[in-house]
Amino acid sequence: MFRKVKWLFVMLALMQAYRTNAQQQFAFQVTFTDKNNTPYSQSTPSAYLSPRALARRSTQGIAIDSTDLPVNATYVDSVITLTGGVLHETSKWLNMCMVLVTDSAQILSLTGKPYISNITLVGYYATGLHHRSSNTAGTLSSASSRSTETCDLSYYGNTCPQTVLVNGNYLHDKGYNGEGKLIAVFDAGFIDVFTNPGFDSLLAAGRIVDTFDFVWNNANVFQQDSHGAMVLSEMAGYWPGTFVGSAPKASYALYLTEYNPDDQPLELDNMLCAAERADSIGADVITESLGYDIFNYPPGSGQVFSQLDGATTIAAKAANIATSKGMLFVATAGNDGSSVPGWGTHILTPGDADSALTIGSTDNAGTVSPFSGYGPNAAGVMKPDVSAMGSAAVVLNSGSYTSADGTSFSTPQVAGWATCLWEGTPAATPAQIRNAIIKCASQYTTPGNQIGFGVPNFECTAQLLNVRDTPTPFAPGKWVIATPNPFTDELTLSVSPNASGNIDFRLMDMAGRQVFSEQYYLLKGYNSPFAIPVPELPAGVYMLKANSGTQQQVLKVVKR
Repeated sequence: MFRKVKWLFVMLALMQAYRTNAQQQFAFQVTFTDKNNTPYSQSTPSAYLSPRALARRSTQGIAIDSTDLPVNATYVDSVITLTGGVLHETSKWLNMCMVLVTDSAQILSLTGKPYISNITLVGYYATGLHHRSSNTAGTLSSASSRSTETCDLSYYGNTCPQTVLVNGNYLHDKGYNGEGKLIAVFDAGFIDVFTNPGFDSLLAAGRIVDTFDFVWNNANVFQQDSHGAMVLSEMAGYWPGTFVGSAPKASYALYLTEYNPDDQPLELDNMLCAAERADSIGADVITESLGYDIFNYPPGSGQVFSQLDGATTIAAKAANIATSKGMLFVATAGNDGSSVPGWGTHILTPGDADSALTIGSTDNAGTVSPFSGYGPNAAGVMKPDVSAMGSAAVVLNSGSYTSADGTSFSTPQVAGWATCLWEGTPAATPAQIRNAIIKCASQYTTPGNQIGFGVPNFECTAQLLNVRDTPTPFAPGKWVIATPNPFTDELTLSVSPNASGNIDFRLMDMAGRQVFSEQYYLLKGYNSPFAIPVPELPAGVYMLKANSGTQQQVLKVVKR
C-alpha cells in the first residue's frame, strides 16, 4: 500500500499511459493532520449524530470522542480547490477525504501543505465515477440441541434447512424477528428488491430507511447488480410458505460500496464511509458480503498477507471502529478456501478484523464448504469465528427464489439471527452478542481454522443471555403499563415499543392536583422500562396521565 507522499512521484510516472481520456478519474486518499477549528464539539453530538445513534451510545455507555467529529470542512474545500477535483467522500473516523481528479498531476498541488499528513493513490477509472453533476437520487416507491426444534414448512418453506441448522426458529418462536432494530447492508447493488414478492412487506412497511451509492455518489442502489438483493433476502425476505429470512421485521439501510468491473483500494474507503453513515443514523448491525485481497489498480497493488492482521487495512479499521461505536460488524470469510496462486487458502479483509464476527460456510449438515475461506489471519487469530449454511443456500432472485453458494449468503443469515438475539436482550453489547454466538457454536471446545468455532445454536445463545418470551402485546388504547401496582417508593413504566417522540407523564392526586410531571423522549425499539421515583409521596390513590400528542391514556395507581 502506498502510504508516503514521496511515492506519488513514482506512481505519476507509471500513470502517464492512462492520461488520454478526458473522462477518466484518478482516486486519491488525502489524510489530514488534525481537526482544528471545527465548528463542532464533543459536548453537542446531536449536531452530527442522530437521536437513535446517541441512544445506542447511551445504552452501552460509549462516550463521544474526537473520531466522531466531522472532518474540517476548510481542509476539504482547500483540497478540492487546489486540485480542481471532485469530492468522493470524507471519513471522520480516519480524518481524511477521497478526491477524484482527471489528471494525476493535479494532486501535486497539495505537496507541502501543513494540514496534510499523507496522500495515497487508491484507484483509476477510465470513464470516471462521478463528476460535478451527480446522478439523480433514486426513490423508494413501492412497486439446547438442534433436534429439539422442528421446522414449520408451512411457514419457512424453502428456508427450513438453513433456519433449523442454527436453531434460528427458536428466536422467532419467542417473538423476536428483528423489530425495532436497524441493519446496514454493504454490497454491490440491489436490483430485484422492487420486483420480488418476498420483499413486499419490507417495502409496504417503509423499513428501508436509508440508501446511498458510495461508488457513483447518489441514493439509487437499485439499478445495478442483484447480489445485494440476494444477500438482503437472507434477512429481510418474507414470503410465508416459500421463504422467510432471519430478521423479517428489522429495518434496513442499503449501501452500495463495491465497484463491479474490478477491485481497487477505493472500495475499502467506500466501506469505511458507509460504516460511518451507518453509525450516524443509528444502525445496530452492519453486515457485508464483500472481501478483498488483490487489486487490479494501481499496478502491483494489493494487500500483502502480513497486512491481513486484523487491524491494518482500511476495511479492518472500519470494522473495529464501528464495533467501538456500539455496532455489531458481521463479515464474510470469503470464498478462497481453495488454494490461490501466491497466497494459498486465506481470509479476506475485513473478515480478518479483530472485532468482526466473521462467517464461513457449511452445507445443510454442518459440514464445511470446500470454497469457504479461512485463516488464521496474519496475527494468528482464528478466522472465521463461526459458519452457517452457504452451500445451496436459498435466496430470493429474479422474482422468485433459487439456491446459491457462498459465504456471501451464510453471513447475512447470522447477521439477522444476531439481530433477533439482540432484540431479545437490548442491554447487551456487541461483544456480548458475539461471544454468546461463539460459546454456543458446535465446535467451541474443538475449533478449526476453516469452520471456526462451528455452527451457531441460537437456542443456546438465547438461554445464555437469558432471553425471555416477548411480553404480552400492548392492547389497543393500553400503550403504557405501570408496575408494580400498588407500589411503594417508585413506579416502573413500560411503554409500547411502537411509541416514539416526546411523551408527557403527569401524576395527579384524587383532588386533581399535579404531584409529579416529567417528559421523556422515546425511540422506537429502545423503549426500555424506566422508573418514576416518588418516595415522599403520601399513600393513596393517584391517576397517571400519559400523553404522546397522538394518543392518551389514564391509569389508576396506588401508593402504599
